[in-house]
Amino acid sequence: MTCDNATPAALTPFPVPRRRTLPHRAWGIAAVAAVAIVTAGAFATVPGLLVTPLENEFGWERGQVSLATAVNMVLYGLTAPFAAAAMGRFGVRRVVPVALVLVGAGALLTSVMTAAWQLTLYWGLLIGIGTGSLTTTFAATVTAHWFVRRRGVVVGGLSAAGHLGQLLFLPLLATGVDRLGWRPPVVTLALVALAVAALAAWALRDHPADVGLAPLGGARPVPRPARAGGAAAHGVRVLGRAARTGTFWLLAGVFAICGASTNGIMWSHWVPAAHDHGVGATAAASMLSLIGIFSALGALASGWLTDRVDPRRLLVVYFGVRALTLLALPQALGAGAGPALVAFTVVYGLVDIATVPPVIALANDRFGADGPIVFGWVNAAHQLGAGLAAFLAAGARELLGGYDPVWLVLSAACLVAAVLAPVVEPAGAARADGR
Repeated sequence: MTCDNATPAALTPFPVPRRRTLPHRAWGIAAVAAVAIVTAGAFATVPGLLVTPLENEFGWERGQVSLATAVNMVLYGLTAPFAAAAMGRFGVRRVVPVALVLVGAGALLTSVMTAAWQLTLYWGLLIGIGTGSLTTTFAATVTAHWFVRRRGVVVGGLSAAGHLGQLLFLPLLATGVDRLGWRPPVVTLALVALAVAALAAWALRDHPADVGLAPLGGARPVPRPARAGGAAAHGVRVLGRAARTGTFWLLAGVFAICGASTNGIMWSHWVPAAHDHGVGATAAASMLSLIGIFSALGALASGWLTDRVDPRRLLVVYFGVRALTLLALPQALGAGAGPALVAFTVVYGLVDIATVPPVIALANDRFGADGPIVFGWVNAAHQLGAGLAAFLAAGARELLGGYDPVWLVLSAACLVAAVLAPVVEPAGAARADGR
């Protein structure tokens, strides 16, 4: 029996709720990748905090500690192209957790070391290889697989993630070292790395095809690329093809200067250099964190600009500004932890890792599908420059009694990089495969 005045469901005046559109899976993958990169980035500035405590506890010379840092930076760079090739063969879901376990194990072993060679083995070798697998080559791989649109922004965001790790952890680590000694902060970081390894194993996926999706911005799903046989051999073959082009050597040279003038000197010698001018470790670490904040902002802005402006022009501006800031740094440090040093950290921070999105874009434009691996080799040059700067700066400080000549030399090198950047060939002119 029906009521005469009943309203049919189709005529109901209430709106039918719309089906909620969920964010694309690519954003979740990028978020997990960012957490892994943040964790790896937290280890970058720890050696600078350990220099004085290790000198005091073990009586080691600064050069012995800097050797471990230099080995770490070199392996960090040399691992990247092989890690990119390994991700192509085994997938990020396998490679990333293994890398984080290496990092965690290296940090735990460092906490029980008794000799300087062990610092080189644990922090230099194990952590160098582990963090080297989680560099911007990892960001380039994730972006190339999961994104068609927003690539520049995503690369900028993932590049900023490493410095976000410094921002999040460095002040806490510095305070912990001051109050508790150096071992508890190192063990804490190790446990964080192991926890993130479990997260990555659970949440990461290698390719949109694995879950039946198109990349973000793609019209339809694309098949997963064939797995390359022999990751190490493939990485070397890509290097052989790329090394026959002038573009590769220009990018490698420019990025070597970039490494020397950023993490090579700043993340290893900033705290000791500030200490030489009467700035305490906690205040210096806070300044370094401020650089991290503006590095993140600069990387995001650079990613947005890279989608719209010739990357070569961006590199000219970034290296020019960096040269001027390094030239002014001795005066800023001489004034102590005041407005001049804060101004330096802001301006320097904005161009610190802003170079990464343009260089990745140039590598992808010039070398096509091999772009992430080629960038891995370019990044190896970055870390070679960083390792050389970290090691030589320690010797310069012991020989000359300060870091002022180091800042001047690096300023001049950045001017050279600004001159070299426009020489990179136009898009498509230097494909490593000869096309």
